[in-house]
Amino acid sequence: MSATSSEGKRVLLAAPRGYCAGVDRAVIAVEKALETYGPPVYVRKEIVHNRHVVETLAERGAIFVAEADEVPEGAIVVFSAHGVAPSVHTEAAERGLRTIDATCPLVTKVHHEAKRFAKDDYDILLVGHHGHEEVEGTAGEAPNHVQLVDGPRDVAAVKVRDPEKVVWLSQTTLSVDETMETVRQLRERFPGLQDPPSDDICYATQNRQVAVKAMAPHCDLVLVVGSQNSSNSKRLVEVALTAGAGASYLIDYAREIDESWLGGVRTVGLTSGASVPEILVQGVVDYLAERGWVDVEEISTAEESLTFSLPRELRTRRARR
Repeated sequence: MSATSSEGKRVLLAAPRGYCAGVDRAVIAVEKALETYGPPVYVRKEIVHNRHVVETLAERGAIFVAEADEVPEGAIVVFSAHGVAPSVHTEAAERGLRTIDATCPLVTKVHHEAKRFAKDDYDILLVGHHGHEEVEGTAGEAPNHVQLVDGPRDVAAVKVRDPEKVVWLSQTTLSVDETMETVRQLRERFPGLQDPPSDDICYATQNRQVAVKAMAPHCDLVLVVGSQNSSNSKRLVEVALTAGAGASYLIDYAREIDESWLGGVRTVGLTSGASVPEILVQGVVDYLAERGWVDVEEISTAEESLTFSLPRELRTRRARR
């Protein structure tokens, strides 16, 4: 396939794209809680990092708060897909809150790894971004053992007690390439650095990056649908540019496309982050079609069939009003 293999304007649509299993589970959890208990249902932080999803759930009666202490005593609170530290669970219990834990099972896996290595008194180097909710939750599982490494720039400042008892874990939504470069530099400093028992970077994050890598070299422009606070969406822009796209931009909605981006463009690549509903992607397809990009070709590099069951609270509780 090449950018000149067909006449006229075209759109290359990456697959997989959009919702991953963990996001789907978390969004359905809030919807199910609203149906079961009725509004209001409180949600600590954004259930997933997508503006459209948060606004839609808010219209249905979800109330998003920064911390659990903003939730009235005895009310229902949903913990987001990104996970929370044990201290948040403790605080919620002390205030008599009814909790629904929508943490993605893949994030929970990293939490378990952190607890396991802390129990064995390892220094844990957590590759991730400062301030990200997932990082805060994972670090909270073993605060005396976890040291955050925010990319290669942080490697030189890392200090460990015993170079033979050090392991790296990672935020699940990172760029695979950047993460492995950080790990490579860490291993140069600490040759005894151990790998996680299994890959921490989410399968969906990897799959979306692989699809963009396959598509980007043939694109004059790659549009990534996703919100600015979505780590995996922002990484897709970076991956597209690194893989050879002429330009790449992150947008929440089709209306945010700058017409100047389309000047001289024949092939537009289109993908979306793991917290983005397909309706937003279709909105971009329609926008481009109105401007002459009517030929749409899907570039598929993997098929996803993984699903997660709902949080146990929604599987075992009946409505109590």
